[in-house]
Amino acid sequence: MTSIWLVIISVGILTYLTRLSFIMILSHWDTPPIIKRALHYVPIAVFSAIILPELFFYDGALNISVNNPRLLAGMIAIFVAWKTRSVAWTVIVGMIILLAAKTYF
Repeated sequence: MTSIWLVIISVGILTYLTRLSFIMILSHWDTPPIIKRALHYVPIAVFSAIILPELFFYDGALNISVNNPRLLAGMIAIFVAWKTRSVAWTVIVGMIILLAAKTYF
């Protein structure tokens, strides 16, 4: 039992020191403008990599038809997000459409 706690504490300290090293190093480094511009696109790239497979793959296969409730709800949610710029309305409308589409299909 003591060995597992030793492993947990050691990994916790190692994780903390790894993160601290980047904070200490990067606090004294002036980021070049080209890297700042590139980092601007990281959130949308990560978000797309997480969300798009969930929209296009339904029942374990690629499904880009109208019978895919996730794709339908996602497309409507994208439209709502574009028009309202509200995260709350996007989630609410997307979930309502998804629920309605799943009961219909």
